[in-house]
Amino acid sequence: MASHKTIFITGGASGIGRAVAIKFGSQGWFVGLADVNESGMKETAALLPTGKSSIHKLDVRDRAAWDAALEGCAEASGGRIDVVFNNAGIPLGGNLIENNAAEIERCLDINLKGVLFGAQAAHPWLKASAPGSCLLNTASAAGIYGTPGAAVYSATKFGVRAITECLDAEWAPDEIKVCDLMPGFIDTPLIDMNPNQQSNEHIRGRVLEAGLEITPVSEVAEAAWKAVHGDALHHRVGKTAHRIAFAARWMPGRLRKMTRTSLKPLGGH
Repeated sequence: MASHKTIFITGGASGIGRAVAIKFGSQGWFVGLADVNESGMKETAALLPTGKSSIHKLDVRDRAAWDAALEGCAEASGGRIDVVFNNAGIPLGGNLIENNAAEIERCLDINLKGVLFGAQAAHPWLKASAPGSCLLNTASAAGIYGTPGAAVYSATKFGVRAITECLDAEWAPDEIKVCDLMPGFIDTPLIDMNPNQQSNEHIRGRVLEAGLEITPVSEVAEAAWKAVHGDALHHRVGKTAHRIAFAARWMPGRLRKMTRTSLKPLGGH
């Protein structure tokens, strides 16, 4: 067995996945990168210590591909996987009636089915390296309170939150830690995408127009490190996430009114 620890990261080609890879790599961990974007993964690997990473092309919607990627990572790392970071995801905004069937299904498949498949595939590896192993999922502030103009995306992130809470109990006898990250709007390439196929305005513009902050991706990497080494179940990242959680708990009526009258930051047009 390898003496170092290993983290396997989906969505490792850019954004949160890349930032978390750099953080763990800087601490001496072996980093397995998984994504559909091979060139992006190579760019991430170039930012990591030489010989301390591996690249695995993975579509998280493919259950069999998960097993192959994790086996490849374990082979490259010396037989050990301590953390699986279920991070791959895509945005989808706009009013629900604006979203077409194809983009709804793609968002559900990647953001939700991909996390379920990842958890299934990760379990034997994490059980073997327990105690101290961890399944870390990327949820969202949109999984704290539903985000107008992002019904499908919010549904997937509420789902990720539920998966985290369920597996926290299911996997406790195996001594596997399960937790998630709940970031607000993070400065990654995702917010420079159009929210849906009918929109020609980037998400970033809507966020700034709404007066919301965009959190540096380095803060998510630090939160991931703390999550893996801490005891909390949910880890909010950024002011927006903390404000939504506070309002949802202490002033739900006001939050409901705000969401019904405010500008929709992920809205379509």
